[in-house]
Amino acid sequence: ELMQSDTAAKEVLAFAKNRLNKFYNPKLYKAPPKNELTREGRIEASLSGTEPPTAAPGGIANTGIAALLQLSSDKVAPPPPPESWDAYSKKSGDGNGVIAMIDLLVKDLDKEMTEAEAQEK
Repeated sequence: ELMQSDTAAKEVLAFAKNRLNKFYNPKLYKAPPKNELTREGRIEASLSGTEPPTAAPGGIANTGIAALLQLSSDKVAPPPPPESWDAYSKKSGDGNGVIAMIDLLVKDLDKEMTEAEAQEK
């Protein structure tokens, strides 16, 4: 159950990171693969003049990601936030903060998955 939810979360994060790369780092963006038509599909397309319809991606927000399930549990409320933050200062050249945060989340999920595998053994 934990492995499935972590795997689904990693898929969602990878999808979000790719979308962010499309805007912030176009060189790192990976376009979705194009559909290759079979021989019958090419014949049908040439006779009808239109390409055959494709199945909708489905999933969460048409991403193709099957499911992400959140189960309720009796967890303790998080601690209160810190009393004060440092003064705001804009960092130059640090525009990839969100993408770096996604990378950290994926690393945390990987770590959680390896810990769960170690506990099972």
